Amino acid sequence: MAADIRIFTDGSALGNPGRGGYGIVLLSGPHRKELSQGFRLTTNNRMELMAVCVALEALRFRGSNVTVFSDSKYVVEAVNKNWLAGWERTGFKGKKNPDLWMRFLRIYREHNVRFIWVKGHATTVENNRCDELAVAAASSDNLLEDVGYDGA
Repeated sequence: MAADIRIFTDGSALGNPGRGGYGIVLLSGPHRKELSQGFRLTTNNRMELMAVCVALEALRFRGSNVTVFSDSKYVVEAVNKNWLAGWERTGFKGKKNPDLWMRFLRIYREHNVRFIWVKGHATTVENNRCDELAVAAASSDNLLEDVGYDGA
């Protein structure tokens, strides 16, 4: 039987581009897991999308029923409005972050995922926690290189 999982994600860039980070809260029944990581040079949209990728990759069982809550219209609308299908057909020509969109599609297709947009910095407790995690990660000394960021 597939698990029902709620995922909250947020990405942040301190300057855009600049130092960035993502924060994730995964909830499944009584289980809770928080993930975060910071990067030396990236963008807000990359961190929003990377958060979703990392969250889905962290799931232990394929075929899970997943609800992703994100304050990123960039990510939520790309999926919910089916823009992503067109971008994939054209090989992401002229689109930003093709490396992360391809990474997303690989893991997205292994689960039953739906996206819900939530207002950022509002009343969604877990989204606010993700923001705290993302900002702390971006502000830390443990920053990785965002190897897919090309600066264009």
